[in-house]
Amino acid sequence: MTARGLRNIRLLGIFNFCLDFRIYAPIAVVYFAHITGSYALAVLIFSFAKIASTIFEVPTGVFSDFAGRKITIIVGQFASLASIASYAVAGDFQILAVGAIFEGLAFSCFSGNNEALLYDTLKEEREEAHYAEYQGRASSMFQIALAVSALLAAIILGWSGMRMLYVLSLVPQAAALAVALFFHEPKQHDRRFEANVFAHVSEAFAGFVRDIRLRDLSIASILGFALGEAKHMFYPAFFALLWPAWALGVAGMLVHGFAALGFRAAGALIRRYREFPVLLWSNVTAITLGVGAVAVPTVASPVISSLNSFPFGPSVVAQGSLMQKAFSDAQRATMGSLIALGGNLLFAVAVFAIGALADRIGPRYALLTAEILSISVTFLYWRLYRSVDAGETVSETHEDQTA
Repeated sequence: MTARGLRNIRLLGIFNFCLDFRIYAPIAVVYFAHITGSYALAVLIFSFAKIASTIFEVPTGVFSDFAGRKITIIVGQFASLASIASYAVAGDFQILAVGAIFEGLAFSCFSGNNEALLYDTLKEEREEAHYAEYQGRASSMFQIALAVSALLAAIILGWSGMRMLYVLSLVPQAAALAVALFFHEPKQHDRRFEANVFAHVSEAFAGFVRDIRLRDLSIASILGFALGEAKHMFYPAFFALLWPAWALGVAGMLVHGFAALGFRAAGALIRRYREFPVLLWSNVTAITLGVGAVAVPTVASPVISSLNSFPFGPSVVAQGSLMQKAFSDAQRATMGSLIALGGNLLFAVAVFAIGALADRIGPRYALLTAEILSISVTFLYWRLYRSVDAGETVSETHEDQTA
């Protein structure tokens, strides 16, 4: 691999670390509930972020395919800085909502685009066959950052308030912006600046129509993302029932530490067992651990819950590898954005429903309901797994249908 390609991969890892070095993450839902006075309003902030991301999702995906991956990352990072600054100064629901809109813009810039940046870089180097391995390494940096920042949050909460966590989180975000300036723009295969935007989106959508297996995988991905993110956002409220506030940072460190290990192991697992088996069994393991931790709450429940973060990494990388193989080069970011759009819409509904349910019956039973609903995602992956012949991949199905 050339020095330019290696630099992009290394910079992406550093960028991911800085981007998710969010010291406030373990207490976000608690902080929002403190300001708004309600769990339902607190999680509504997360819903607003996803709704905003939904609005910006396809436009930013098209922008990435036409203008480039690097400029899209830079725009997203400016939005990320504005979001956290708004949260840091917020004294009411309205300012939190402004922060959520900026966060949604940042989400939409990064979703689809950053994976496309990595895949395009590897394709330029003729190393795209190793996408799962590199994606696992790059994604592990998100989790390492969250684990370290969660431990730091536990220390800071011992002498300062929750608002300080947001102020301090601005520093690594500024570093991420600096890192983004040094990315190399990879060659965009089949980039067509003269193409009609609506035709571009139509071609991306048609890719899902042609590839039945990609469409089914996308539906499972959308449902899994919505329920998974909703549970992740609300777990601190459940942990707060069992552990003191200062220990929430420790719980967050465990969650993201195990997730980092999972992402690092993803490439090796996929090489040995292939994507679909890894996707299926990682989901089965995560559901089993999640239900067990919430159904029988004890002081050990946060630790048990953190263990289900390990299979999360292989699941995400396997799913992403299958999709990148099936996506077309010209609409790679747009196709990823269409899937993210569906996930964000469903997440906005799911997270508010869990928050409203928690206000009525408590965080434990609300989370248990979400865990049970997640079984449907495992069923969808199982059905896909059964439909795959030995050695057949989504990309091969896509090629057969488009030949």
